[in-house]
Amino acid sequence: MLTARTKKLYAIDPRSWEHPADEAALATLRGIKGLEELTRFVFGNTSEESIRLIHIASSVRVTQNQFPRVHQMLERTVDVFDWPYRPEVFVTQSPFFNAGAYGVDKPFIVLNSSIVGRLDDLELACVLAHEMGHIMSGHAVYKTLLWMLLNISSKLVPAGELIVMPIIAALREWDRKSELSADRAGLLATQREDPNYSVLMKMAGGDDLSQLNMNDFFAQAQEYESRKGFLDGVHKLLNTIGESHPFPVIRLQELKSWAVSGQYQAILDGNYLKRGFHKAEAAEELKQGFEFYKGEFDKLDDPVSKTVRVVGDSLSKFGDDLGDALKGLFK
Repeated sequence: MLTARTKKLYAIDPRSWEHPADEAALATLRGIKGLEELTRFVFGNTSEESIRLIHIASSVRVTQNQFPRVHQMLERTVDVFDWPYRPEVFVTQSPFFNAGAYGVDKPFIVLNSSIVGRLDDLELACVLAHEMGHIMSGHAVYKTLLWMLLNISSKLVPAGELIVMPIIAALREWDRKSELSADRAGLLATQREDPNYSVLMKMAGGDDLSQLNMNDFFAQAQEYESRKGFLDGVHKLLNTIGESHPFPVIRLQELKSWAVSGQYQAILDGNYLKRGFHKAEAAEELKQGFEFYKGEFDKLDDPVSKTVRVVGDSLSKFGDDLGDALKGLFK
């Protein structure tokens, strides 16, 4: 399934490409008191099979005979990453430009029909590799937990959404950061920059690439990044809180920066971690996570960032108390 130009990444470990913001957010998330108890409680009362059954009932499963183009792109992606497990893929009827990875023991991918219809082969490969990146990094577990908390928490959890709201907020924060890692997986699988950028342009609103200009879109991204005034900071913060993904222009800038940093080429040259190597202890990951966020916030001197720091410090004690309450609730 590989072309002569594509390099197979034998036994590559996803840590080779994971974004530091993703790693930091995940380490911080795992350090929240009560998360472990809540996870056990939710998955103890339902399972990934319930979500899979929803898609078996209401979506089309990708096979050699159903959506063969998607099937071919998936086979190619699994081959590039030298991944031992080929996840199921479902196509569900939806006008929204989105896809997702769900599950715990046997993660699977869901593609909205609008994506399949609007992307060419390489762009579709980018999206499938993006979702494969989530699966390889173990993101699907927490994405499934977030889906369950958002959709059925009132039925599963005593006191419903109110008591788990801080954990949902932390999951959303990590969820946005995880997209930056998965974007890198998309680039590594296709090993072509332009299709990854055109996916983001289409996501932002353009189907017809003949009407779009990559240079102008990058200029748009740079304009967004350059807006650093007080009101700009307020608007950026408020606009981001409710989003499930970082804005396309942010993802564009992050992916381009990584593509030209030398790290991407180093992986293609064979310099990457391989699966099975020692992984940092959880305590060390948590420490690194806090240090990363502290470093990032300390770099920001605008009034909005300072306010966020103060509010965050004030809420830390509340988070500890909530964690203790959750532990007692889910014993």
